[in-house]
Amino acid sequence: MPRRLIAAVDSALEADPDARPRASALAADLRNSLRTSPAREPRAPREKRSPATDAPANALARRFAPIGLAVVAAALGATLLPFWPPALVIAIALGAGLATWLDPRIGLAVALAAPVFPLGNYAESAALLYGVFALAWLALSWRDARWGLLFVCGPLLASAGLLALVPLVVQPARGSARRAAQAGVAVLSALLVAGVAGKTVPLVNRPVESLGIGPLDPVGDTALTVWVTLVAYPVVLAGVAAAAVAAGVLPWAQRRSRYGVAVVGAVLTAAAIATGAGVTSTIVLVLAWTVAAAVAAALHRAG
Repeated sequence: MPRRLIAAVDSALEADPDARPRASALAADLRNSLRTSPAREPRAPREKRSPATDAPANALARRFAPIGLAVVAAALGATLLPFWPPALVIAIALGAGLATWLDPRIGLAVALAAPVFPLGNYAESAALLYGVFALAWLALSWRDARWGLLFVCGPLLASAGLLALVPLVVQPARGSARRAAQAGVAVLSALLVAGVAGKTVPLVNRPVESLGIGPLDPVGDTALTVWVTLVAYPVVLAGVAAAAVAAGVLPWAQRRSRYGVAVVGAVLTAAAIATGAGVTSTIVLVLAWTVAAAVAAALHRAG
Protein backbone atom coordinates (compact mmCIF):
# COMPACT_ATOMS: atom_id res chain seq x y z
CA MET A 1 0.00 0.00 0.00
CA PRO A 2 2.76 2.59 0.80
CA ARG A 3 4.55 1.83 -2.46
CA ARG A 4 1.40 2.38 -4.51
CA LEU A 5 0.77 5.65 -2.68
CA ILE A 6 4.31 6.88 -3.33
CA ALA A 7 4.05 5.88 -7.02
CA ALA A 8 0.79 7.77 -7.34
CA VAL A 9 2.33 10.85 -5.75
CA ASP A 10 5.37 10.70 -8.11
CA SER A 11 3.17 10.39 -11.18
CA ALA A 12 1.09 13.34 -9.98
CA LEU A 13 4.19 15.46 -9.48
CA GLU A 14 5.49 14.66 -12.95
CA ALA A 15 2.18 15.62 -14.48
CA ASP A 16 1.74 18.82 -12.46
CA PRO A 17 4.64 20.04 -10.29
CA ASP A 18 2.35 22.63 -8.67
CA ALA A 19 0.24 19.81 -7.25
CA ARG A 20 2.99 18.95 -4.81
CA PRO A 21 1.33 18.02 -1.47
CA ARG A 22 2.40 19.48 1.80
CA ALA A 23 4.90 17.44 3.81
CA SER A 24 2.59 17.17 6.81
CA ALA A 25 -0.32 15.90 4.67
CA LEU A 26 1.94 13.39 2.93
CA ALA A 27 3.24 12.09 6.27
CA ALA A 28 -0.32 11.74 7.61
CA ASP A 29 -1.36 9.75 4.53
CA LEU A 30 1.62 7.46 4.90
CA ARG A 31 0.86 6.84 8.59
CA ASN A 32 -2.79 6.08 7.84
CA SER A 33 -1.84 3.66 5.09
CA LEU A 34 0.47 1.78 7.44
CA ARG A 35 -2.20 1.52 10.17
CA THR A 36 -4.91 0.34 7.88
CA SER A 37 -5.22 -3.46 7.92
CA PRO A 38 -6.80 -5.54 5.18
CA ALA A 39 -10.53 -5.67 5.45
CA ARG A 40 -11.79 -8.87 7.05
CA GLU A 41 -14.68 -10.72 5.68
CA PRO A 42 -17.64 -10.59 8.07
CA ARG A 43 -18.26 -13.84 9.85
CA ALA A 44 -21.44 -15.61 9.14
CA PRO A 45 -23.76 -15.40 12.14
CA ARG A 46 -23.94 -18.58 14.15
CA GLU A 47 -27.13 -20.46 13.94
CA LYS A 48 -28.93 -20.60 17.25
CA ARG A 49 -29.48 -24.13 18.34
CA SER A 50 -33.02 -24.78 19.33
CA PRO A 51 -33.46 -26.83 22.50
CA ALA A 52 -33.98 -30.50 21.91
CA THR A 53 -37.60 -31.44 21.95
CA ASP A 54 -38.79 -34.65 23.50
CA ALA A 55 -40.68 -37.25 21.60
CA PRO A 56 -44.47 -36.88 21.84
CA ALA A 57 -44.71 -40.12 23.81
CA ASN A 58 -42.29 -38.80 26.46
CA ALA A 59 -44.16 -35.51 26.70
CA LEU A 60 -47.47 -37.30 27.13
CA ALA A 61 -45.99 -39.61 29.77
CA ARG A 62 -44.60 -36.67 31.74
CA ARG A 63 -47.96 -34.95 31.55
CA PHE A 64 -50.40 -37.77 32.27
CA ALA A 65 -48.41 -40.36 34.26
CA PRO A 66 -48.28 -38.13 37.39
CA ILE A 67 -52.06 -37.64 37.13
CA GLY A 68 -52.57 -41.40 37.03
CA LEU A 69 -50.23 -41.87 39.98
CA ALA A 70 -52.16 -39.29 42.01
CA VAL A 71 -55.50 -40.95 41.23
CA VAL A 72 -54.22 -44.41 42.20
CA ALA A 73 -52.45 -43.16 45.35
CA ALA A 74 -55.51 -41.26 46.54
CA ALA A 75 -57.78 -44.23 45.84
CA LEU A 76 -55.50 -46.63 47.73
CA GLY A 77 -55.16 -44.23 50.64
CA ALA A 78 -58.88 -43.55 50.87
CA THR A 79 -59.75 -47.26 50.82
CA LEU A 80 -56.88 -48.44 53.04
CA LEU A 81 -59.32 -48.66 55.95
CA PRO A 82 -63.12 -48.44 55.80
CA PHE A 83 -64.14 -44.82 56.35
CA TRP A 84 -65.06 -42.89 53.20
CA PRO A 85 -68.25 -43.79 51.29
CA PRO A 86 -67.63 -44.99 47.69
CA ALA A 87 -68.84 -41.75 46.12
CA LEU A 88 -66.45 -39.73 48.25
CA VAL A 89 -63.58 -42.08 47.42
CA ILE A 90 -64.18 -41.40 43.73
CA ALA A 91 -64.33 -37.67 44.42
CA ILE A 92 -61.05 -37.75 46.37
CA ALA A 93 -59.28 -39.72 43.64
CA LEU A 94 -60.54 -37.47 40.84
CA GLY A 95 -59.76 -34.39 42.93
CA ALA A 96 -56.17 -35.56 43.38
CA GLY A 97 -55.85 -36.09 39.63
CA LEU A 98 -57.30 -32.66 38.83
CA ALA A 99 -55.07 -30.99 41.41
CA THR A 100 -52.03 -32.71 39.91
CA TRP A 101 -53.00 -31.44 36.46
CA LEU A 102 -53.22 -27.89 37.83
CA ASP A 103 -50.18 -28.09 40.12
CA PRO A 104 -48.25 -31.32 40.89
CA ARG A 105 -47.44 -30.10 44.39
CA ILE A 106 -51.08 -29.63 45.29
CA GLY A 107 -51.92 -33.02 43.80
CA LEU A 108 -49.15 -34.64 45.83
CA ALA A 109 -50.49 -33.07 49.03
CA VAL A 110 -54.08 -34.15 48.30
CA ALA A 111 -53.06 -37.74 47.53
CA LEU A 112 -50.91 -37.98 50.66
CA ALA A 113 -53.75 -36.63 52.80
CA ALA A 114 -56.27 -39.27 51.66
CA PRO A 115 -55.44 -41.89 54.38
CA VAL A 116 -55.36 -39.44 57.31
CA PHE A 117 -59.03 -39.69 58.35
CA PRO A 118 -59.31 -43.47 57.86
CA LEU A 119 -56.20 -43.94 60.02
CA GLY A 120 -57.50 -41.45 62.58
CA ASN A 121 -60.75 -43.37 62.81
CA TYR A 122 -58.70 -46.50 63.58
CA ALA A 123 -56.18 -44.93 65.98
CA GLU A 124 -55.24 -41.31 66.48
CA SER A 125 -51.59 -42.21 67.06
CA ALA A 126 -51.45 -44.00 63.72
CA ALA A 127 -52.80 -40.90 61.98
CA LEU A 128 -50.21 -38.73 63.73
CA LEU A 129 -47.36 -41.05 62.72
CA TYR A 130 -48.56 -41.10 59.15
CA GLY A 131 -48.92 -37.32 59.21
CA VAL A 132 -45.26 -36.98 60.16
CA PHE A 133 -44.31 -39.28 57.29
CA ALA A 134 -46.55 -37.40 54.83
CA LEU A 135 -45.03 -34.04 55.74
CA ALA A 136 -41.50 -35.42 55.46
CA TRP A 137 -42.32 -37.00 52.11
CA LEU A 138 -43.88 -33.76 50.86
CA ALA A 139 -40.70 -31.91 51.79
CA LEU A 140 -38.50 -34.53 50.10
CA SER A 141 -40.56 -34.47 46.90
CA TRP A 142 -41.32 -30.72 46.82
CA ARG A 143 -38.85 -30.03 44.01
CA ASP A 144 -39.84 -33.21 42.16
CA ALA A 145 -43.55 -33.30 42.94
CA ARG A 146 -44.46 -34.59 39.49
CA TRP A 147 -42.90 -37.95 40.39
CA GLY A 148 -43.46 -37.82 44.13
CA LEU A 149 -45.92 -40.72 44.12
CA LEU A 150 -43.89 -43.31 42.25
CA PHE A 151 -43.85 -45.48 45.38
CA VAL A 152 -47.46 -46.42 44.55
CA CYS A 153 -45.98 -48.87 42.08
CA GLY A 154 -45.03 -51.07 45.04
CA PRO A 155 -48.51 -52.46 45.88
CA LEU A 156 -49.40 -52.68 42.19
CA LEU A 157 -46.28 -54.65 41.23
CA ALA A 158 -46.45 -56.81 44.36
CA SER A 159 -49.95 -57.96 43.43
CA ALA A 160 -48.48 -59.44 40.23
CA GLY A 161 -45.32 -60.80 41.85
CA LEU A 162 -43.16 -58.19 40.11
CA LEU A 163 -41.72 -56.36 43.10
CA ALA A 164 -38.22 -56.76 41.62
CA LEU A 165 -39.16 -54.16 38.97
CA VAL A 166 -39.58 -51.40 41.56
CA PRO A 167 -36.01 -49.98 41.11
CA LEU A 168 -36.65 -49.74 37.38
CA VAL A 169 -40.05 -48.06 37.68
CA VAL A 170 -38.89 -45.33 40.09
CA GLN A 171 -36.12 -44.09 37.77
CA PRO A 172 -38.04 -40.98 36.60
CA ALA A 173 -37.49 -39.48 40.06
CA ARG A 174 -34.69 -36.92 40.16
CA GLY A 175 -31.62 -37.69 42.24
CA SER A 176 -30.25 -40.90 43.69
CA ALA A 177 -31.62 -40.14 47.16
CA ARG A 178 -35.16 -39.68 45.88
CA ARG A 179 -34.97 -42.83 43.77
CA ALA A 180 -33.73 -44.86 46.72
CA ALA A 181 -36.42 -43.44 49.00
CA GLN A 182 -39.13 -44.11 46.43
CA ALA A 183 -38.03 -47.73 46.02
CA GLY A 184 -37.79 -48.40 49.74
CA VAL A 185 -41.19 -46.86 50.49
CA ALA A 186 -42.66 -48.78 47.55
CA VAL A 187 -41.73 -52.09 49.18
CA LEU A 188 -42.99 -50.90 52.58
CA SER A 189 -46.28 -49.73 51.10
CA ALA A 190 -46.70 -53.12 49.44
CA LEU A 191 -46.28 -54.71 52.87
CA LEU A 192 -48.79 -52.28 54.41
CA VAL A 193 -51.47 -52.78 51.76
CA ALA A 194 -51.06 -56.57 51.85
CA GLY A 195 -51.28 -56.59 55.64
CA VAL A 196 -54.41 -54.44 55.79
CA ALA A 197 -56.08 -56.44 53.04
CA GLY A 198 -55.22 -59.72 54.78
CA LYS A 199 -53.19 -61.01 51.86
CA THR A 200 -49.82 -62.73 51.96
CA VAL A 201 -46.88 -60.46 52.66
CA PRO A 202 -44.60 -59.94 49.64
CA LEU A 203 -41.23 -61.71 49.80
CA VAL A 204 -42.25 -63.98 52.71
CA ASN A 205 -45.49 -65.37 51.24
CA ARG A 206 -47.41 -65.61 54.50
CA PRO A 207 -50.15 -63.45 56.07
CA VAL A 208 -49.07 -60.57 58.26
CA GLU A 209 -49.99 -60.67 61.91
CA SER A 210 -52.25 -58.01 63.42
CA LEU A 211 -50.39 -54.97 64.70
CA GLY A 212 -52.52 -54.78 67.80
CA ILE A 213 -52.62 -50.97 67.90
CA GLY A 214 -55.36 -49.66 70.19
CA PRO A 215 -57.39 -46.50 69.53
CA LEU A 216 -55.94 -44.79 72.62
CA ASP A 217 -52.33 -45.98 72.34
CA PRO A 218 -49.76 -43.17 72.58
CA VAL A 219 -47.65 -42.30 69.57
CA GLY A 220 -44.50 -43.79 71.09
CA ASP A 221 -46.10 -47.16 71.69
CA THR A 222 -47.57 -47.21 68.19
CA ALA A 223 -44.19 -46.40 66.61
CA LEU A 224 -42.55 -49.15 68.65
CA THR A 225 -45.23 -51.66 67.62
CA VAL A 226 -44.73 -50.85 63.94
CA TRP A 227 -40.95 -51.24 64.29
CA VAL A 228 -41.25 -54.58 66.09
CA THR A 229 -43.57 -55.82 63.34
CA LEU A 230 -41.07 -54.82 60.66
CA VAL A 231 -38.20 -56.48 62.50
CA ALA A 232 -40.25 -59.67 62.58
CA TYR A 233 -39.90 -59.78 58.77
CA PRO A 234 -36.15 -59.47 58.12
CA VAL A 235 -36.60 -60.63 54.53
CA VAL A 236 -38.88 -57.66 53.91
CA LEU A 237 -36.34 -55.28 55.44
CA ALA A 238 -33.68 -56.84 53.22
CA GLY A 239 -35.98 -56.29 50.24
CA VAL A 240 -36.42 -52.64 51.22
CA ALA A 241 -32.67 -52.17 51.40
CA ALA A 242 -32.03 -54.04 48.15
CA ALA A 243 -34.66 -52.05 46.24
CA ALA A 244 -33.34 -48.75 47.58
CA VAL A 245 -29.73 -49.56 46.72
CA ALA A 246 -30.61 -50.87 43.26
CA ALA A 247 -32.71 -47.80 42.45
CA GLY A 248 -29.90 -45.51 43.53
CA VAL A 249 -27.09 -47.24 41.63
CA LEU A 250 -28.90 -48.04 38.38
CA PRO A 251 -27.91 -44.78 36.61
CA TRP A 252 -24.31 -45.22 37.80
CA ALA A 253 -24.29 -48.83 36.61
CA GLN A 254 -25.55 -47.76 33.20
CA ARG A 255 -22.80 -45.16 32.85
CA ARG A 256 -20.11 -47.46 34.22
CA SER A 257 -20.60 -50.42 31.92
CA ARG A 258 -22.86 -51.54 29.13
CA TYR A 259 -23.65 -54.59 31.24
CA GLY A 260 -24.32 -52.66 34.47
CA VAL A 261 -28.12 -52.68 34.21
CA ALA A 262 -28.07 -56.33 33.19
CA VAL A 263 -26.10 -57.24 36.33
CA VAL A 264 -28.51 -55.34 38.60
CA GLY A 265 -31.49 -56.94 36.90
CA ALA A 266 -30.00 -60.41 37.18
CA VAL A 267 -29.36 -59.99 40.91
CA LEU A 268 -32.89 -58.75 41.59
CA THR A 269 -34.46 -61.46 39.44
CA ALA A 270 -32.46 -64.13 41.26
CA ALA A 271 -33.58 -62.67 44.59
CA ALA A 272 -37.21 -62.76 43.43
CA ILE A 273 -36.87 -66.42 42.43
CA ALA A 274 -35.28 -67.21 45.78
CA THR A 275 -38.23 -65.64 47.62
CA GLY A 276 -40.79 -67.67 45.72
CA ALA A 277 -41.58 -65.85 42.48
CA GLY A 278 -43.86 -67.85 40.19
CA VAL A 279 -43.07 -68.99 36.67
CA THR A 280 -45.15 -66.29 34.98
CA SER A 281 -43.75 -63.46 37.08
CA THR A 282 -40.21 -64.76 36.56
CA ILE A 283 -40.67 -64.72 32.78
CA VAL A 284 -42.00 -61.17 32.93
CA LEU A 285 -39.10 -60.10 35.13
CA VAL A 286 -36.55 -61.61 32.76
CA LEU A 287 -38.15 -59.96 29.74
CA ALA A 288 -38.47 -56.55 31.41
CA TRP A 289 -34.89 -56.49 32.67
CA THR A 290 -33.59 -57.80 29.33
CA VAL A 291 -35.27 -54.93 27.48
CA ALA A 292 -33.98 -52.42 30.03
CA ALA A 293 -30.45 -53.84 29.77
CA ALA A 294 -30.53 -53.70 25.96
CA VAL A 295 -31.66 -50.07 25.97
CA ALA A 296 -29.03 -49.16 28.58
CA ALA A 297 -26.30 -50.89 26.56
CA ALA A 298 -27.31 -49.00 23.42
CA LEU A 299 -27.25 -45.68 25.30
CA HIS A 300 -23.85 -46.52 26.77
CA ARG A 301 -22.48 -47.32 23.33
CA ALA A 302 -23.91 -44.13 21.86
CA GLY A 303 -22.45 -42.05 24.70
